[in-house]
Amino acid sequence: MESKIAIVTGASAGIGRATATRLAKDFTGVVLVARREEELAETASAVKAAGAEPLAIAADLRLPESVDKVIRSTVEKFGRIDALVNIAGAVPQIHLFEMADEQWNDGAEMKLHGARRLTIKAWPYLKASKGSVILTSGNSAEDPKPGFAAVATINAAIVALAKAFAEQGIIDGVQVNSVLPGPVMSHRRIGFLTKWSAANKMTLEEAKSKFLVEAHIERYGEPEEIAELMAFLVSPGAKWMTGSAVRMDGGEVKGI
Repeated sequence: MESKIAIVTGASAGIGRATATRLAKDFTGVVLVARREEELAETASAVKAAGAEPLAIAADLRLPESVDKVIRSTVEKFGRIDALVNIAGAVPQIHLFEMADEQWNDGAEMKLHGARRLTIKAWPYLKASKGSVILTSGNSAEDPKPGFAAVATINAAIVALAKAFAEQGIIDGVQVNSVLPGPVMSHRRIGFLTKWSAANKMTLEEAKSKFLVEAHIERYGEPEEIAELMAFLVSPGAKWMTGSAVRMDGGEVKGI
């Protein structure tokens, strides 16, 4: 197999781990980026078992020097970058009137600016390989609510950023899309539902059921389902698809 290298951020758990493991079937090397070293080691083992060579890099993408470290380490080991899947970043789900400036800024620094910096630093290598980029947003970008104002605002900005990168990519031969997952059952979702259940004086299982009823969806998504979408978007079969915002949310967002 010709050498092909993918970078996946947020690779320590959830959608990031599932995506890294799935891409191990199609890429010879997968670079795993996250802040938690122990969880990264677990993902690295899964990637190796799936058939690719892992490179785990513990890095906080809020810091520009960490972005430099990721690109430098990747190129030193593998010599190329063929795909970059930006998944890292959790924005606090706090009501619009209660969220402090530092919480807004911290959420944007990781999810929006971390992805922006990393994509720019990886761009020369992606241009050389005619590679692909995914920026992970969320379906709240299309359906903002007061309790998810920061999440929705940053997710919408990510969709716009992906569009801008895609326009440059048409010139440079780099494919760029954004993915908008809905409610996926991951550690973050469990954390949110645990807080929600406590605030509403119900059990976790009751909270899970109530959320599904209010969202008018049949079930929660699985990280592996989003990972399959990611794998398709960086595959040769999706190469003419660029500048798209692809929502996968079980039908939660009802608008067109």
